[in-house]
Amino acid sequence: MRSTPATDNVLEVSKLSVRFPTPDGVIDAVREISFRVAPGECLGIVGESGAGKSQSLLAVMGLLPSQAQVGGAASFGGIDLLAGSAADRNRWRGRDIAMIFQDPMTSLTPHLTVGAQIAESLIRHRRLPKSEARSRALQLLQQVQVTDAERRLDQYPHELSGGMRQRVMIAVALACDPQVLIADEPTTALDVTIQAQILSVLAALKRDRAMSMVLITHDLGVIAGIADRVLVMYGGRVVEEGVVGQIFERPVHPYTRALLESMPRIDTPGQGPLRAIAGQPPNPRELPSGCAFHPRCPLVLERCRLERPELAAQVACHRAGELAA
Repeated sequence: MRSTPATDNVLEVSKLSVRFPTPDGVIDAVREISFRVAPGECLGIVGESGAGKSQSLLAVMGLLPSQAQVGGAASFGGIDLLAGSAADRNRWRGRDIAMIFQDPMTSLTPHLTVGAQIAESLIRHRRLPKSEARSRALQLLQQVQVTDAERRLDQYPHELSGGMRQRVMIAVALACDPQVLIADEPTTALDVTIQAQILSVLAALKRDRAMSMVLITHDLGVIAGIADRVLVMYGGRVVEEGVVGQIFERPVHPYTRALLESMPRIDTPGQGPLRAIAGQPPNPRELPSGCAFHPRCPLVLERCRLERPELAAQVACHRAGELAA
């Protein structure tokens, strides 16, 4: 496995691109995005479906299908994550960087008990005997607030509620004390009460373990109380980035503003009616010319239709200067 110079960041991604050849043409799912994650920091990646959020992190984890064409660079602790073999990836995946997937019912193995699935990575990566791995699995279930944890060890995924399955997924990801935890839409398909509980668990883990996290979501509200910095994606590109307070209080890009206007906020009395974002997210196979957001943008200029804005001063918008003033 090739090494890259070590930095103060635990995870660095530079000009990452993901392409999928299809019979109908090439799909550019991710287009030269760059980001970093510092020790103990939570980076939130936000955008509508099809923005390229999940594909970016699946590429970093080496979990895309074989036909995917991945370019750019991603490094962890000086290790080039994109250059290694499958055996190299199996050594760090789960041990150093772990991922919580969107759907715990399909991500958990249906014919293995909860305890066996948590213990698996402990036995593989930490070389723990089965009895010790089971004991550690119990501790992890208790840490993620699974009720009656000892009984749950011998249950199968179908015997658990959606919220319990999501907690089990978090326990599996935490088993080997990874330095980076990637959570891909961790509250999808859960009711509001369970969503709040899962987010509380993640916030406690970040606080208690000083763990670096990447939280992928379509909902800015999900990251409001957890993330330190936010990356806003649209059409496979980063359109705005900044610290969470800046993004919520002084958003610049029209898309970021539209996302916030479509989200109810308890910190803004008299907010008024929520506004849906006009139109539909772009087809990644046929992105509009110029700025991909221009067909939906209320502030569009002729230049926006012809010329794609580059990310400068943390915003990719031709009108960034006047909007930030």
